[in-house]
Amino acid sequence: MTSTGRPRDTSVQSVDRAVSILQSLSRRGPSGVTELAEALGLHKATVFRLLATLESRGLVEQDAERGRYRLGFGMVELAAGAGRQSDLSLLSRPVCRELAAAVGETVNLAIHDGLEVITIDQEMGGATISSVDWVGKRSPLHATAAGKLFLAHLPAEQADEVLGRGLVRYTPHTITEPALLKAELRTVRERGYATTSQEHEIGLAAIAAPVRSPDGQVVAAVTVSGPTFRVNEHTVPALAERVREAGARISWRRGHHKS
Repeated sequence: MTSTGRPRDTSVQSVDRAVSILQSLSRRGPSGVTELAEALGLHKATVFRLLATLESRGLVEQDAERGRYRLGFGMVELAAGAGRQSDLSLLSRPVCRELAAAVGETVNLAIHDGLEVITIDQEMGGATISSVDWVGKRSPLHATAAGKLFLAHLPAEQADEVLGRGLVRYTPHTITEPALLKAELRTVRERGYATTSQEHEIGLAAIAAPVRSPDGQVVAAVTVSGPTFRVNEHTVPALAERVREAGARISWRRGHHKS
């Protein structure tokens, strides 16, 4: 028990200690149980138990002859996962920068995460009124252009599950009727891009097109957003063509070659 009378969260403590072991191995290189215990101020039994768990998940490996532990190939897999997002940003940036310069609006690159969209990169256009930094921010699936794009390409049962959770109304223009949104998602698939107009924020409109993996899966969305007096029914067709082209170029850079 802690001094507050609440039980200690031992699971969080174990995670913290396991991460400390991984960080120590990263800095020190191959190390034995005793070395790690002394470096971290932990009991040898605790270190041994955590190492056994990490080894079972491939995050550390033991040299059978010397009995020393080193980082395992599972760490390489985790690093590769983090790197893929960075690689996507790097591959997309020249195309997004060119698109922003051509249309004068803000261009974002977004990925799908659960019930939300996360912006991972942004380029500002010359006509942009304000320099709002969207990088790292989360937005809802049903009320954003990128979100609608992802919803449109989810397996039907997954999309139905999202729609069945209830659709939050952010503005008077937000689509909250699942049937209406499903109809729009069919249109998104047919025309190859998604749009929103004041559905998440009053005065803001956006267009999103897919970025595809080599096997054709939608892994990201490139979007153009701007005020409704510039991004509207009169300008969307031409803007959408540019956004679709940018998405196709990024997809090509990632190895997707449409047959």
